[in-house]
Amino acid sequence: MRCFPLHPSRVMLRLMLACLTGLGAIQASYAQSLPAAAQAGPRTTALPDMTSIVAQFSPTVVNISVRGTRKVSTAGAAAKDPGNEAESTQEDDAVSDFLRGFQKRFGGLPSQLNIPVRGEGSGFIVSADGVILTNAHVVSDAEEVVVKLTDRREFMAKVLGTDKRTDIAVLKIEARDLKVAPTTSSTPPQVGEWVLAIGSPFGFESTVTAGVISATRRSLPGDGSVSFIQTDAAVNPGNSGGPLINMRGEVIGINSQIFTKTGGYQGLSFAIPMAVAQRIQQQILSTGKVRHAKLGVEVQDVNQTLAEAFKLGKPAGALVLNVEKGSAAERAGLQDSDVVLAVNGKVIEFSGDLSASVSLAQPGERMELDVWRKGATRTVQVQLGDATVPVTQSVASATVAPRPVDRLGLLLRQPKVADKPGPSSDTGLLIEGVAAAADRAGVQPGDLLLAINGQTVSTLAQVDAATQQAGKSVALLVLRDGVKIYLALRLA
Repeated sequence: MRCFPLHPSRVMLRLMLACLTGLGAIQASYAQSLPAAAQAGPRTTALPDMTSIVAQFSPTVVNISVRGTRKVSTAGAAAKDPGNEAESTQEDDAVSDFLRGFQKRFGGLPSQLNIPVRGEGSGFIVSADGVILTNAHVVSDAEEVVVKLTDRREFMAKVLGTDKRTDIAVLKIEARDLKVAPTTSSTPPQVGEWVLAIGSPFGFESTVTAGVISATRRSLPGDGSVSFIQTDAAVNPGNSGGPLINMRGEVIGINSQIFTKTGGYQGLSFAIPMAVAQRIQQQILSTGKVRHAKLGVEVQDVNQTLAEAFKLGKPAGALVLNVEKGSAAERAGLQDSDVVLAVNGKVIEFSGDLSASVSLAQPGERMELDVWRKGATRTVQVQLGDATVPVTQSVASATVAPRPVDRLGLLLRQPKVADKPGPSSDTGLLIEGVAAAADRAGVQPGDLLLAINGQTVSTLAQVDAATQQAGKSVALLVLRDGVKIYLALRLA
């Protein structure tokens, strides 16, 4: 009998198999000694299959084409129509530059020209007889609105009403027996929940994108009336007005805005909650216009240092910066430095929660506010007013030489009329110099110091008294460029 020596690689393979077999026996023996919950291991969930949801919703999503005109200045920057808050686009600026050059070279142009423009967006059907929801900015100042269905039928749409405050518009087409998007959500949106968006980005109709809810109750600058749903589902120009849909097949929001530095999607998309959209839809369908309630306060979030300064148990609530003269808030007795903790029993975590609650209410409605004031909670009853233009204010006071306040790290003096940092009737002390701690807190030379920990200050003696009473943190109310803001300062 002849024997053939094993190849070295085969020897190694047999040794490895023997080791693995031994390890397997050891692991099996160890697993038997573990509790059942430990043996189960981490739970895994498969990615959702969205094909059935897409098939259900695609016929309900429409493409919206808009034709109109835009006023462009031949002498300066692109002109904005009264009441239109949209900023001029790069296209507007390019057209203005061309027209200014033409004017200089050839003359004969009027100060403004109406330039034809086209735009596209999305929307979705909310009633079988042709009622459609979209964004107000999609159809703003449109002369002609064309709605295209997925079966390629096209209809001229009538704009029943728009609301720029919430960016909601309601359209109507003459059609029947249309498929309707379900808009009644069984549960509130949850962070981490899968969602998908359908729309016409850059004109590509019926485009589907997916992601998760990144945040809820998100407040954006200048959008105090809406508490947005944030998602990472890709949304681009043309998606505006389209639905944001959960995995139960329900529309939970209307895609409205993106955060971008390039003009395209960068991972931050924002949708208007359906509760807001439905409230606006009902008002437009019943009255043809929208009314918003107004409390009459300016508010900001409470951070940890502000919570310490106001002796709050945790950083939460809406800190009142200013109470408008003659407003519902003033009539109810709200004061600067109050912290609104709850509205009708619903906890206010962020300042945007208060703004959104008021915006959803109707003028004349009554609200019960839980307010933190000077270390204690009290209840305030308020009857809301109508949303109006803020009252203008002015400032004037005498001149006093500046003096430093060492503990605050500020150089203060009483301001002259020429020192006005913004239109306000409030009196305070002008901040001329800022030391390191105050600088880190965001205090700037030129700010007007109005209050310390809720105590109004208009003299240096009042500043000294308020500072001596302060603990390790103080809340400074300052006026900057006509806007009040609280800044939290940790004392040495």
